Amino acid sequence: MKGIKQLILVLSLVVPVIPGTAMSNLPLAVNGNELPSLAPMVEKTRPAVVNIATRGKMDVHNHPLRNDPFFKRFFQGFGDMPHTRETKSLGSGVVIDADKGYIVTNHHVVEGAEEIAITMHDGRQIEAKVIGSDPEADVAVLQADTNGLQALPMGNSEELRVGDFVVAIGNPFGLGSTVTSGIVSALGRTGLGIEGYENFIQTDASINPGNSGGALVNLKGELIGINTAILAAGGAAGNVGIGFAIPINMVQTLVAQIIEYGEVRRGMLGVVMQNLTPELANAFGLDLHQGVVISQVIEDTAAEEAGLKVGDVVLSINGTKIKSASGMRNLVGLMRVGDKMDITVIRDGHKKTMTATIRDTKEQVMAGSKINARLAGATIEESEKNGKTFLLVTEVEKGSPAWNAHLREGDIILSVNRQPVNTMSEFQQVVGNKDQQILLNIQRGRSALFVLIQ
Repeated sequence: MKGIKQLILVLSLVVPVIPGTAMSNLPLAVNGNELPSLAPMVEKTRPAVVNIATRGKMDVHNHPLRNDPFFKRFFQGFGDMPHTRETKSLGSGVVIDADKGYIVTNHHVVEGAEEIAITMHDGRQIEAKVIGSDPEADVAVLQADTNGLQALPMGNSEELRVGDFVVAIGNPFGLGSTVTSGIVSALGRTGLGIEGYENFIQTDASINPGNSGGALVNLKGELIGINTAILAAGGAAGNVGIGFAIPINMVQTLVAQIIEYGEVRRGMLGVVMQNLTPELANAFGLDLHQGVVISQVIEDTAAEEAGLKVGDVVLSINGTKIKSASGMRNLVGLMRVGDKMDITVIRDGHKKTMTATIRDTKEQVMAGSKINARLAGATIEESEKNGKTFLLVTEVEKGSPAWNAHLREGDIILSVNRQPVNTMSEFQQVVGNKDQQILLNIQRGRSALFVLIQ
């Protein structure tokens, strides 16, 4: 939950019921003309959307209060708490390659799954395995060894316009193949806090829990998005007409890497950035309403090598207009290590274009003092395990500000100032050199705690 809103991951869709309407009494034709129907398109597309049921186990950490001297006595006599518990999930998936058996779904649908059962449109049940996934964009690729699959043709999400009609297909509440329709309500939705990388299609097609991983198609029957989440108010678990899907162009880029590597290998530009506000635009003497300001250039990165400087206002990357920091982050995050990008900026009132070559982000190590003076004495490393990226404190000097704030070697940083972080660039973007206290949520062994650095 963020603010007063709650974002609920979706696993399905539901057909809206219109009170007082008797669908069976509708005429088949008016004045000799057939009524428009989505049935022919739906009949072709539904077989490509499958139901997914998973079973697995997840780690359960001991309650942090068990280690507190005051509360410890309340846990006496209960023995050790279980370290794992069984998990089940329901969701949807879309066949994207019938010959090779590739099925795309959401990462959260199959996360931690030990068994994955696929139910086809015709009722057949088969097993599938995870080829790989990307937690930050919530995309996963499965493979089923079977014949008779039907794939959906790919559309072009870049051609979508607000107001275009769309159809959602999925497995709502475990009910099986369900179809709903609506329109594209908005494009390029970011900053929702659902995923690490966001560029959502917003739709009012009814999407409900159980639809995660299902298909969003255009009226040609082409796949233009993967349904991911809904926005619900007040903790409600139902549809309110605001659903989100990952654009298929973004999905295709991620899927190609997942199939090749089993993961998405993102590169790093090496900047800390912020949105160009009217106040900043005025301070820079610019007549601009959108853009991104570089507030920090990290040493020994692609950005530094390319010649980017603090105060540069980014206008475009490879010809794509940059409107926000989140949009720029998404664009960079979809690029592979070694890709080149032409970055056009305004510097001192003049346009300038530089070329940067994206570098690998893995195993980056940085002194805390370079991130923020309050972190002096700590060494932080971007590490990876089981395909998941995380920030690890590898060293803390005794007597340093970080040590005095009770940060310790081996701590895993989960969030900063209540914002989840997984990569060094995310960490720097939140903290930077800002003159404010730093609230870290860390994992230490099997416990989790907050560390306040003032």
